[in-house]
Amino acid sequence: MASSTFTKHTSGRPARWEVAGLRWLADAVPAGGASIVDVMSADESTLTERRVESSSPSPDAATDFGRRLATTHSLDGPARWGQGPPGWDGPGYQGPNEHLLELSLVAHDTWGEMYADGRLMPLLPDSGLRGGDASIVEKLCERLRDGDFDTDDAAARLHGDLWSGNVMWSPDGCVLIDPSAHVGHRETDLAALALFGAPYLDGILEGYQQTYPLADGWRERVPLHYLSMVLMHAVVFGGGYRGQVVEIARRYA
Repeated sequence: MASSTFTKHTSGRPARWEVAGLRWLADAVPAGGASIVDVMSADESTLTERRVESSSPSPDAATDFGRRLATTHSLDGPARWGQGPPGWDGPGYQGPNEHLLELSLVAHDTWGEMYADGRLMPLLPDSGLRGGDASIVEKLCERLRDGDFDTDDAAARLHGDLWSGNVMWSPDGCVLIDPSAHVGHRETDLAALALFGAPYLDGILEGYQQTYPLADGWRERVPLHYLSMVLMHAVVFGGGYRGQVVEIARRYA
């Protein structure tokens, strides 16, 4: 019986970026990493994936997903903050398909430098923030470059856009879709789950902590780690996201 498929109208380089991220994330599956949607085919106009059968979220599935996500985040060998999937050249992409933005994949020696100069500052000019509001973000970036929020965590293989809509709940467990995969801080993926409210988030975190305990103070850093996603929303949608960016930045600046 033929597998049911789902075809996305994602083409060219953005389609290849998504495929590269999915395949890199799938490298962790044999070791127990999170399940990744199967890519069936890709051409210059469409990307076809295996359709994920939907089911209701459950506490057990959430805890299992947390354990598997911790394994996905674990990288063997050296990696530099901000790099893309192996073999990918040039910038990647972030944001909704109808308004894709470039994602810097310049490698950095520390997370704070990468987050400031690869995630926040490139978005700031188009965010609509001006004057003192922009200065607050710039002040935060100075603290990030100084390493004030760095931890001893190793660089991680991130999904990179892990809001709840990119976690599909299936009868066989959670399946990840639509990544913006790169090397980053594992707290960033977990913060993205918190931003728009993933079902059974406490269970996901419990499973994660059982496998790969988080550094002290991680709860206080959650808004910092989802700030880049809120800033991206300010660029794309404007409105109240601008005020949210300033509120978060002021907390850490």
